[in-house]
Amino acid sequence: MRALVVEALAPDFAGCAVRDVPTPSPGPGEALVRVRAASVNFPDLLMTRGEYQFKPPLPFTPGLDIAGEVVALGEGVAGLSIGDAVVGGARLGGFAEYAALPAEGLRPKPARLSFAQGAAYGAAYLTAYVALMRRAWLEPGEWVLVHGAAGGVGLAAVDMAKALGAKVIAASASDAKLARIQDLYAPDAVVNVAGGFREQVKAITGGRGADVIYDPVGGDIFDESVRCIAFDGRLLVIGFTSGRIPTVSVNMPLIKGFSVMGVRAGEYGRQFPEKGRQNAEAVWRMADEGAISPHVHAELPLERWREAFDLLADRKVVGKAVITP
Repeated sequence: MRALVVEALAPDFAGCAVRDVPTPSPGPGEALVRVRAASVNFPDLLMTRGEYQFKPPLPFTPGLDIAGEVVALGEGVAGLSIGDAVVGGARLGGFAEYAALPAEGLRPKPARLSFAQGAAYGAAYLTAYVALMRRAWLEPGEWVLVHGAAGGVGLAAVDMAKALGAKVIAASASDAKLARIQDLYAPDAVVNVAGGFREQVKAITGGRGADVIYDPVGGDIFDESVRCIAFDGRLLVIGFTSGRIPTVSVNMPLIKGFSVMGVRAGEYGRQFPEKGRQNAEAVWRMADEGAISPHVHAELPLERWREAFDLLADRKVVGKAVITP
């Protein structure tokens, strides 16, 4: 089969190449899936440089979110059949024609979603759900400021927060992206952060500030967020796409009465397996019901993996870029 293989950890994806590799066989508890679509996530890019907290041994095939069809089952697998259309995945293996994946990490693809949408859904929307519901305990009517709102996890948070009854401010440094977000999900307000956003957020929220701030960017965005969060607010640390890991003087959370909360949706499920199952059930039920719907920016074949990676790395994407092996 053809697969994208990381052979060396290097900047600018220099250690990556499409190779012919043996098709895997499913082991006990695994299903072999013909991958129809695999979405590109920021952790995939970080892993090619060895900069993510999960550091698999070389060589490896990245790709954690897939959609496809079951073609073989390993010993002890129940609840799946040959030919089932499934979504899910694991930390590795998605950017290939076939992937042997833990069966417990797969579930039926919602009929409402295409294969590309199914691949674009899982990690981004699970992150949004865990952040908003498990960490921030979001209440209907609260103001949610979503930074990096055009990216995969940001756009998922806009969609999820709207579905949960929040009032949403979508933030980006691009007017064109904000216009696209308005067309897709109709947030309650949009803010261009290029010239600063503190006063805009205060004005939108009647001077109170945002009750919940969802920040996958870090750096200067985090610093200014501290200054426009409401009393008793929750500042959600999702990631650091800006490249700078910020710090906060603890007198600020003390004086303003807000919390800084780290979000690792996958690790949350590993630490609390029952809650993890509940999270996944809630997220996929919302997809089944049509309450939320992922946006696919582009679908590209495996041979154009570099273009898909660059769309995300260069912040040109609105939603998700998807590779179709």
